[in-house]
Amino acid sequence: MPNAVDADLLAEIEDLADRQLADPGPWVTDTGPEPAAGRLFTTRYLWRTEPAMQRFVFESGIAELAAVLMGSSTVRFYFDHLLVKEPGTESPTPWHQDIPYWPFLGQQICSVWVACTEASVPESSLEFVRGSHRWDRYFAPEPFTGESAWTADFVGERCPDIEATRHTWDIVGFDVDPGDALVFSSWIVHGSPGNSGTQRRTALSTRWLGDDAVWAPHPGCDPSVTQDDTTAIPGEYPADDDRFPLTWSA
Repeated sequence: MPNAVDADLLAEIEDLADRQLADPGPWVTDTGPEPAAGRLFTTRYLWRTEPAMQRFVFESGIAELAAVLMGSSTVRFYFDHLLVKEPGTESPTPWHQDIPYWPFLGQQICSVWVACTEASVPESSLEFVRGSHRWDRYFAPEPFTGESAWTADFVGERCPDIEATRHTWDIVGFDVDPGDALVFSSWIVHGSPGNSGTQRRTALSTRWLGDDAVWAPHPGCDPSVTQDDTTAIPGEYPADDDRFPLTWSA
């Protein structure tokens, strides 16, 4: 979706990224501040405290975009994920599904990945295995750092080695300009290369819950919101306006 977010809000998000790089919040993955080249940095769950992220979630129109494309009459917000790859970052984002990492199940669950900077696929824009959201397969979450075991009691099959067999898959990627949005199912297999370009790649991925989403915490899933943090009941729609606020309704 071209030009999904206006330039003023993008500038606020870029400023937030600079501040987070200098003074990270609690939910951070960071390969280290020195050297800057090659740094892979992500931070999450900023909407609770950061006005710029609150404006993005509640005022940008992205909530309605997510709901309409999911065919959902409502949408709730799950979490924000700010991602920075400095130039020279060799580490890719491995091929994976999102759904096994999250404490939810349902088909109407999506991400909206907004480019804050220009990026081509070689410079770490996203790629997808076309149609993989319809495979009816659930892949065990594994850490992006390459360790073989994420958790001992997780149920799920191993994700295929897409990168090693690229020629056998229908892979589609998107070059993006600032403000462009990629909207995709939490079930689709996707990844991105390292950043071989000369400029920083900054992106903001927000996660959205539609009508059929149910709260389903399990071993190995995202720890930023646990059962202790929410009134949501396992197996039921997550009607918790504090942790998963209703952001759009038809």
